[in-house]
Amino acid sequence: MIAVGLYFLAPVYWLIVASTKSTGDLFSTPGFLFAEFNLWQNLVELSQRENGIFWRWMFNSLIYSGLGSVLMTFISVISGYALAMYRFRGRNVVLAAVIGSMLVPQTVLAQPTYTLLVNIGLNNTMLGVLLPSLVYPFGVMLGYIYAQSSVPQELLEAARMDGASEWRAFFSIALKLLSPGAVTILLFAFIGSWNNFMLPLLVLNDTRLQPVTVGLSGWSQAAITVPGLQTLVIVGALVSIIPIVIVFVSLQRYWRAGLAAGGLKL
Repeated sequence: MIAVGLYFLAPVYWLIVASTKSTGDLFSTPGFLFAEFNLWQNLVELSQRENGIFWRWMFNSLIYSGLGSVLMTFISVISGYALAMYRFRGRNVVLAAVIGSMLVPQTVLAQPTYTLLVNIGLNNTMLGVLLPSLVYPFGVMLGYIYAQSSVPQELLEAARMDGASEWRAFFSIALKLLSPGAVTILLFAFIGSWNNFMLPLLVLNDTRLQPVTVGLSGWSQAAITVPGLQTLVIVGALVSIIPIVIVFVSLQRYWRAGLAAGGLKL
């Protein structure tokens, strides 16, 4: 476990160390050793670069990941709940389609999705990035597993006998029981949306609409000819992981409970 921990933490440690260096020290000093502390100056330069467009990228990522992951989580939970609680014609076909779609790499779907967005006029819009992210087969399958293990059919039948509608039973009873699983799906969805790169790269031409992943990638390519930009890319990468750390640490206890509940039955 120590070796595995070092494997995952070493790049983060290097990122922290590199963010504190000037451009000269970045290429002239050992990568894992601190040099002259220059983090605050790097942050100032990052904020001033191109009229502060980095913070616009961060805001865009928060919109895409925050709003997108919440909507994606709701759709995944309610879809998984419906597949687990109701028996209807074609249910097994839907389950097979969900499982099968999990086997298709997202990069394969990027170009067809882009073509579809162009045909309906949603290219170069925030909606063009948000809408495709609402479809999350892995989240639907997790919602299905959690619903099977956490929501007793007898409880729903009792609610129906008391006169509750299907929507009332879901929002008042099932959704509360599914909350640990929903948090797990939310974490996966948020991290996946935050790290999303291919689709925004294809869909968005306006740099002010790009998420931080695409923006920093553009800076990284430009750093070949622009001195000092590589340091700003590293500092920007460090800042960009802070929201993920905050979300993960804040929801970690719910995430662990959700994994335990969801792993009982398939």
